[in-house]
Amino acid sequence: MPASHLDRAVGAVIGSAVGDALGAPFEFGPEGAFSARFPSRGEGGEMCGGGGWDPGEATDDTQMAVLIAESLLECEGLELPDVFRRFQRWAAAEPKDIGLQTEAVLSSGDPWDTAAALHFQVSQRAAGNGALMRAAPAAVYFAPYGSKATMDAARCLSALTHGDRAAWEGTAIFHELTRVTLAGDDPLTAVEETLRHVHPDHVERYATVLAPDWHPDQATEFNGAVWPCLGSALWALRTTASHEEAVRAAVDLGGDTDTVAAVTGGLAGAVYGIGAVPRRWTELLHVPLPGFGERVLDAGELAALARGLVTAP
Repeated sequence: MPASHLDRAVGAVIGSAVGDALGAPFEFGPEGAFSARFPSRGEGGEMCGGGGWDPGEATDDTQMAVLIAESLLECEGLELPDVFRRFQRWAAAEPKDIGLQTEAVLSSGDPWDTAAALHFQVSQRAAGNGALMRAAPAAVYFAPYGSKATMDAARCLSALTHGDRAAWEGTAIFHELTRVTLAGDDPLTAVEETLRHVHPDHVERYATVLAPDWHPDQATEFNGAVWPCLGSALWALRTTASHEEAVRAAVDLGGDTDTVAAVTGGLAGAVYGIGAVPRRWTELLHVPLPGFGERVLDAGELAALARGLVTAP
């Protein structure tokens, strides 16, 4: 496997995790809060903690991503019931943060293959970014299998907790753009072709938020929804020139900062590689796994996990 591919894959997994941890203390805060506190690039202390989070502590975004990654490796492929059981075990351990939609599905007692759909029938609200936020490791794992396979896998994983197809399609787009990027191509130029593989009912809305002239200020929903979250990540990637700049821009949007930065960090990590992810961020990064023996993964363990996803048969 070419080193550039491996660097990009590790960059995607760790880049997403550092975005999550960097954005967590600023969640639901105002636009510009991050740059107001840390006006200079390269300034130390950005992994500042706050809001219940320790400096460098990853949230549910990365915790669920790790559970997916470990299931893929231990089961040697996609075993959806196993992923769902891991999610349930994690949720039952009362993590610091868990999305309302995700918690409702995982605690419903319904079977893995109907729980999200049954919840959506009642709530009619399941287009949040809670499936998109955890997608980086699976996107790395399925990249070698081609466009259709990686997008279908994204949809299946999303449907475990989100019954709205909008969430499936957003995660599928992220998977495909990551696949293109790991191959060394530009994800921004791949958007048009990727949209050809999106369900017809959802093409127009995604085409709007992924357009080159779209800005997060034009969002019609809070960026906790899947459309503006993904659109904001592409905007941050398009308007910056490094992983660090992209993630800073994402956090500075305010709102659902941990998830927008996690999605941005995953894509930017795939573009620029692990070498572009600031060491001062990765040194503090850690991922608790409630329900799994008090485990806490550091950046080195995440990197090993990412390498395993790349080299898995």
